[in-house]
Amino acid sequence: MKTDPKPDTLEVEPLALEGGAPVRTTPLPLEFPGMHYLDQAEIEAVVRVLKSRSLFRYYGIDLQAEVLAFEREFAEFIGVKHALAVSSGSAALQTALSALGVGPGQEVIVPAYLWVAVVAAVVNLGAIPVLADIDDSFTLDPREVETHITPRTVGMIAVHMSGAPANVPALLEIARQRRLFLLEDCAQCAGGSIGGKKVGSLGDMAIFSFQMNKNMSSGEGGCVVTNDQHLYQRAVAAHDNGYARDEAGRAIYDNLDLCLWGRGCRLDELRGAILRVQLEKLPEIIRHMRESKYRIRRALEAFPQVHLRRIVDRDGDTGAFLILTFDRPSEARKTQQALRAEGIATSSQGITNVVMTDWGLHIYSNIVSLVRKTSTDRRGFPWSLAENRDSKVQYAKGTCPFADSLFERSILLTIPSCLTPDDEDDILQAFRKVLAR
Repeated sequence: MKTDPKPDTLEVEPLALEGGAPVRTTPLPLEFPGMHYLDQAEIEAVVRVLKSRSLFRYYGIDLQAEVLAFEREFAEFIGVKHALAVSSGSAALQTALSALGVGPGQEVIVPAYLWVAVVAAVVNLGAIPVLADIDDSFTLDPREVETHITPRTVGMIAVHMSGAPANVPALLEIARQRRLFLLEDCAQCAGGSIGGKKVGSLGDMAIFSFQMNKNMSSGEGGCVVTNDQHLYQRAVAAHDNGYARDEAGRAIYDNLDLCLWGRGCRLDELRGAILRVQLEKLPEIIRHMRESKYRIRRALEAFPQVHLRRIVDRDGDTGAFLILTFDRPSEARKTQQALRAEGIATSSQGITNVVMTDWGLHIYSNIVSLVRKTSTDRRGFPWSLAENRDSKVQYAKGTCPFADSLFERSILLTIPSCLTPDDEDDILQAFRKVLAR
């Protein structure tokens, strides 16, 4: 194993910001973990489906049943009974919440660090998202959840953010005691685990995203998983034309609890075929990211001014992101700027090495539509609904003060799945130059 020198043995070099030579003059690889592993296997899978002239999952000229096979394989990988592939992670959220019966007059607790699709799914169903603060794991703080439960609360969404798992066991205990559902959002943590169990296998339901940035990808796509047969059937109805299907694939009309309103967000056979190949590669993708991340983390542990994100279960961390926190916002900003000057950045279309307040729609107070409570109907839906009149919620910065402080003092780096030892050396050399100053 390669060892890295301690900071007190390093010579202080002039920073690039001060006229010194930058460590790196070429961009770091872009994120997109699954895409770096895309090769001839995915191409052959797509060609096979194209040759069949059967791109729709439920019927065709020569149906290959790729989506069905992916669902079975993914369910086995996660360790659940049922998996339902859908067209996106956003669609997966709306499908799962529809299956869980979320609607007007209800509140759903969500974390301050998330992706905009989480709150969008709650809002689009007419329910009220309630923000709860995070802890130093950058995921939902179980203690904060307790303080936000009201008679209108029906559940919570635990988001496994930035590649590492949330404290689901503690959240699940609260959910069971208070008779709430727990939905796991595993969009950024596919293949992660807690106590040896895969994320997505612990809550009532879970969702995954296979969008371009994710650990495994088909460009776009998603999945809903559960161990509950009834919730699975409701999800099937919600993602299709509004009706569940029996084992023969026929629509079920005689059970009104399975007669919903569909969203037509089925996954196609092309992406199903790609995902089957990507699933086989997922363990290797995660192994590569973890090795890169923890080599960098070990070196950073020698610098007392750096506080590294607490990982709930290191063995279950997928390694896709590195977060480090400083005592003051000014330290975080100066470090981030100095690192960028040293070449620790990607090409313009990629995002890495950012102070987390600049991390876009992952930060609750950056979501203008949420802060301002805007509506598609111009009348304030869902906040203006009579059913929601007792929900007194705010979303402006200051609502989650611990998260606000963390975001201002923290830097996030993506960990591509294709970093070479030389790339890692450059990242470490840049950190040493900057932190030694």
